[in-house]
This record gives sequence, C-alpha cells and structure tokens, in this order.
Amino acid sequence: MTQHPRAAHLSQLGGHRTRGPVRIVDTSLRDGNQSLWGATGITTGMAEAAAVDLAQMNLAAIDFTSSTHLSMGVKFHHENPWERLDRVSAAAPDTLLSAITTGMRFMSWEKASEPVMRLALRMMATHGVRRLHIAEPMNDRDATIRVAQWAKDEGFTQIVAGVVFTESPVHTDERYLANAAAYQAEPAIDHVYLKDPGGLLTVERVRELVPQLREVVHKPLELHSHTTTGAASQLYVTAAALDVDVLHTGLGPLSNGTAQPSLEHLLTNLDAVGIEVDVDRDAAARAAQTLWAIARSQGLAAGAPSEFDLGAHVHQVPGGMMGTLRRQLGEIGMADRLPRVLEECVRVRADLGYPIMVTPFSQFVGSQALMNVLAEESGQDRYSRIPDEVVRFVLGHFGTPEGQIDPDVQTRVRDLPRAAELDRPVPEPSLEELRMLHSERLGRALPDEDLLLAIVMPAEQLDPMYAAGPAPRWVPASAGPPPTDVASFIAAAHTLPRWRSLRIAFGETRIALDRPAQEER
Repeated sequence: MTQHPRAAHLSQLGGHRTRGPVRIVDTSLRDGNQSLWGATGITTGMAEAAAVDLAQMNLAAIDFTSSTHLSMGVKFHHENPWERLDRVSAAAPDTLLSAITTGMRFMSWEKASEPVMRLALRMMATHGVRRLHIAEPMNDRDATIRVAQWAKDEGFTQIVAGVVFTESPVHTDERYLANAAAYQAEPAIDHVYLKDPGGLLTVERVRELVPQLREVVHKPLELHSHTTTGAASQLYVTAAALDVDVLHTGLGPLSNGTAQPSLEHLLTNLDAVGIEVDVDRDAAARAAQTLWAIARSQGLAAGAPSEFDLGAHVHQVPGGMMGTLRRQLGEIGMADRLPRVLEECVRVRADLGYPIMVTPFSQFVGSQALMNVLAEESGQDRYSRIPDEVVRFVLGHFGTPEGQIDPDVQTRVRDLPRAAELDRPVPEPSLEELRMLHSERLGRALPDEDLLLAIVMPAEQLDPMYAAGPAPRWVPASAGPPPTDVASFIAAAHTLPRWRSLRIAFGETRIALDRPAQEER
C-alpha cells in the first residue's frame, strides 16, 4: 500500500473511520458540465475522449448523464443521445455509468406517464447506462421506491436513492431519516445518498446528520454536495471520517465553483488525516489533463475554489441551476440581473411552499423569479405572467410541497383560464398508440429510440440532429497536423462546437468567420 504524506496532529480525525477506503464517483461529465458550463460544454466526442482515462481510475461510477444533458446534446450540438451513450459505454466498458432522474420526466418539462418513463429507463439501460440516481424533488419516498422498482425491471443494475437535503422552516431531519430507513428496507435500492444540490450542508450539519443516517443505513452511503458556499471541501473530510462510503467529486476544470470539490484536493486532505482513497491517481491526472485540454480548446472557464459564502443559504439556487440561469440570462442580454433574480428566488420559493431547490423545481422557481423581475421592471405586478410549469405545480400535478402555498398565489393561479385547461384530465395514450401516431406523422416505422425522442422533443430540434449524422470525435488540437484542405478544415472545425471566430488562409486568400454571440449556443 502506498503511503501518502499525512499530518500527525490530524490523524485522530481519520482514525474514526471503520468502513475501509473511500470510493469516488466522478461528476465531471454530468454535474460539473451542468454546474459550470450550462450543460452544453461537453460533446459526445469530448465525453468519449475523457471516458477512456476515467475508466482507468477504479471509480465507483461515472456520473455521466441526465435527460437535461441528452436534450442539450440534441438542441445545441445536433447529437444523437443514443450514440453518445453507446460511445461512452464502449470507452468505459468496465465502469458503471450513472444517470440521474427525478422519476417524473424525461427531456421534456412535461410530466411523463409511466409507460414513457419506463421506455426512457429501458433505452438508457439498453445503451449502457446501468446505474441510476433518483433525486425525487418532493422527497416522496413512495415515488422514489416506485421508480427504483421500474429501473430494476428495465435493466438497471445499481439504484441509488437520494435523501435530498435542504433548509426551510418545514423540512426536518426526522423526515430525512424516515426516508433513509425506507430505502434501507427496499430490495430494489442498492445505495443511499445524501444529495445536497444547493451546497447547503456545513461541517456541523454533517456531524449531526451523517451519524444518524449511518444508524439506519447499512447499505453503502454516498455524499453529493457542491462547493457553492465554500464548505464542501472541508465537510467531505468530516463525512469520510464519519464512515460515508462514497464521495462525489470533479476533476480539473470541472470541479469547484458551483460544482463538486476537486478530487485532487480531496486526496491531499484525506492523505493528511490518514484516510485511504481507492482510486488510481495516475489515471486521474491523465483524465484531468484531457478535461483541461477540452476547456482550453473551447474557451470554457474552469471552476475556481469558492470563498466561504453564506449567501447561498438565502437563495438556495443549486449549482446546476446556477449555471443554467447564468446561461439563460446571458442569452437574453440580462446577465447583470442575476442578483435581483436570486433575491426574487427567495420570495418565490416561500410563496410556493418551500419546494426543494432541485430539478425540476429549482427551474420552476428560477423561471418565475425571472418573470417577476421582468414584470416589475415594466411596471407590472409580480405573477402577472406565470409559466405552465408553475401553474401545474400550484395545481398539485407534481405532488404536495411540505409547506403551504401562499393563498394569494393559489388564487391568482386558479383564476387563470390556462389553469382550467391544464387541470383538465387528459387520457394517457399507450406506447403502441404513441408509436402509431408518430409513425404516421413521420411516415416511417419507429424503433423505440426514435419513438421516445419523437414523444419528448420537438421536430425542429430532431430534424437537424438526424441530418447531422454521427458526432465527430474530439482530439486535442496538437494531436494532428494543421488543416491543409477543405475536408481537413471541416474536420478541425467539428472539434470546436462552440467556436466564436475562425480565420482561414489558403495561399493569399483569407476568409474570416465570426459567430454572433446569441448564436454561440
């Protein structure tokens, strides 16, 4: 066993651990990409290239994808999601690839029926994703268990049930512990994880909550937090000392900031207290180099260590949503409104009964907050515009929040003509009925993969994807010769899906291509 430098005066902290070496789930490709690069920074070729080295790290799993990431690949890169799953699973055949789900939707914001949700699970499992994280946004344990059973039926081999942490006047440790005990008792669930999407855990809360979780959870216990407040790097050490089995970390540019703690610094910290980590460090260094090369080639900003910041405990916008919100505000030229939108998020969350700020509810809160800010700037009232998703939430289509929805908001929603339309029962067609409908519309027989995409995505996004063909491989810019003809230039340009400016020279001929900012994504 390799001995790593440790601090003798800190060894007592590491000496409390009893459950063997810490295992690692790498989050770079999924949560790192979403939290730091708006879920659009990684293409199929990039994920494939990074997976080769990630697969050598002896990871517990690669946190690889979600319905959001797959839909972003279609929308922004014209890439087939099933091709992405196939190529990355081929690049990492012996490492579990993870997807995360709320269990209520796939790609679309519309709530999915059971047949559609089962089809989505079956397609992901068929194409190589065999581990599923369930982060039920109401902490509804019955719904979590139901999705876990579906996933096992449809081919997943490892199910990780989330106890989703938040702070509010209505959320309690008793509820967290009751959920954890139910997941311990459920045969379809293999691991339990404490999911902290807003980075709200502190060292003190970890010391309170993790020992209680360990009393009821004998299955592997995982921790997923964000460095949004600057606390996660320290509390990961505390969690490891308290017998958390698996920690979720990022690598290189896809760590820190609003993403997960970096594995590089976690290793230093756990070495210092004498806690062993079961990971191949040389492979980790190679994987980080690949991710750094991707960041440089695309002009993407790396996550930076966060200063201790209690502001996130006020707005509670999670890391992934923060990245998405920055992207959305930038696309409409309102990046400077972020502080006002975060302030409004606090008010909207309270109005809606303190939903946990995790997908999709964090997006609902963020969208309503943005609309309220825009309304007030134009002299209108808050809630003068309400998106359909928030209407459905208030009508109870996504479950019952733990807190009370503001009566004025309830009245405003129920008085909307749109509320009556959305609350009208709609028969759920069977998969065969959906297949007939979309096959007739498209004029061809549809395999399950194409059927699912036709159900959940608009044709104007799918048509360019099908026309684009296979996604290009990604290689570092220095890995090949410079382009010398049109074909090699096109191949090189394909490795730069986020290009902003291209300069082409053939002899004395010069061509300049500049992409307007609003088209970058």
